Amino acid sequence: MPVTSVYKDSQTLTLTLVAEFAARVERVWRVWEDPRQLERWWGPPTWPATFEQHDFTVGGRSLYHMTGPDGDKSHGWWQITAIDAPHRLEFDDGFADDNGEPSSDMPSFHCVVTLEPAGSGTRMTTVSHFASVEQLEQLLSMGMEEGMREAMSQIDGLLVPTAG
Repeated sequence: MPVTSVYKDSQTLTLTLVAEFAARVERVWRVWEDPRQLERWWGPPTWPATFEQHDFTVGGRSLYHMTGPDGDKSHGWWQITAIDAPHRLEFDDGFADDNGEPSSDMPSFHCVVTLEPAGSGTRMTTVSHFASVEQLEQLLSMGMEEGMREAMSQIDGLLVPTAG
């Protein structure tokens, strides 16, 4: 399992996951950059993602949906706020309606992903920042931590240790 630690901090309103992969930073970066690779790991295995749009540029927007085992769909969006390839990605993340419009009924949060060399592999740190303790607790109660653990556990299957 690539996730090595999870830290929830209600003081700083963050959820931090650290994962390590047996691939170089540039290769791990591509699992974020390429929408077809994102589809193979974003979301838990029982809720695979389909990215309809993935404008991987600062100011760019991504639209996706995850499909559950019974065919139910949950829509989401990203607004990319910063890119420092291949080491840092920041984006706002939230729920969306069927047309990809942000849902006003559900919280959104800011995500910061950093990739750094760790031995012969890569350490990926993902920090989700919330606006309030209530938002943090709401998303945790919906299974966000478990979903992120399961999603990140799929990345190893995409990586070939000898690749780029």
